[in-house]
Amino acid sequence: MLRFGLCCIFKTAPIKFRRTTAKHVLGMPYDKRLQKISAICLHNAQSLLSALTYCNDHNIGAFRINSQVLPLKTHPEAGYKIEQLPDGDAIVTLFRRCGRFSRKHNIRTTFHPDQFIVLNSPNKEVVARSIADLHYHYEVAKWVNADVINLHGGGGYGDKREALSRLTRSINSLSKGIKKRLTLENDDRVFTPEDLLPVCDTTGVPLVYDVHHHRCLPDRLSVRDATDLALRTWQREPLFHISSPAAPWGTGGGRPHHDYIDPEDFPCEWLDLDATVEIEAKAKELAVERLTDDLSAQIVARCHKKKKDK
Repeated sequence: MLRFGLCCIFKTAPIKFRRTTAKHVLGMPYDKRLQKISAICLHNAQSLLSALTYCNDHNIGAFRINSQVLPLKTHPEAGYKIEQLPDGDAIVTLFRRCGRFSRKHNIRTTFHPDQFIVLNSPNKEVVARSIADLHYHYEVAKWVNADVINLHGGGGYGDKREALSRLTRSINSLSKGIKKRLTLENDDRVFTPEDLLPVCDTTGVPLVYDVHHHRCLPDRLSVRDATDLALRTWQREPLFHISSPAAPWGTGGGRPHHDYIDPEDFPCEWLDLDATVEIEAKAKELAVERLTDDLSAQIVARCHKKKKDK
């Protein structure tokens, strides 16, 4: 059975996550800075519980947690340890409550760190900072019961084969806890499913198959082939991504996301899977709820017709 995932924020529901900037907090005295960050982290922990409650009440089976849920956690100047914050114990307690809630109600939680997390950079300092950020995600993932920390492959740097070799070496250097949660996703500019699947096979890291990215950056694999090969990389519930382009296919680059998912873009190959599908659409919870309705109507009818016509 499919479950749909909501990504990070809400369109109309009154649930907000707060952020701040290094420039803003570094202009404060040290104690005031920690108080400011602590208040934001506590607010975000409460907002996460509200988000999970919303998902449970609206039959949304997964929630992607924003990487800045603890803002600036690994920043070189404004970074901090959770125990340094005035509300540190309360923050961890509330995040652990979120984890218990997600387990009780079977709501899957995931992370998708920012694009500056690059494990295959030729710059060793960039890789070191990326790994430090993964440690932060792992710390929070343990509290909130998240089983996925999803990354893109990184850059090609003029030599994709060597870039993929560096990616493999970096993954194999990670701690067991991080590697257990790490996943790789095909992107829309550099690495296709066909590029990443050998890395997944070598490292044991699953592939999060993004069908929209695959349509923007195709390879020799069909959607069916890519789906089947991605499924083989998973030892737990698979995770996929879907989007629709803001402009119709063939009228633009296809990369910008639409507010909603066009039912025609939903792969029939996914219809009978036991998997999580994260909905990357600008209308957020509205898009998830609309696709849930469409799944029982337009998509099912189209896929059954397609199957019958073969």
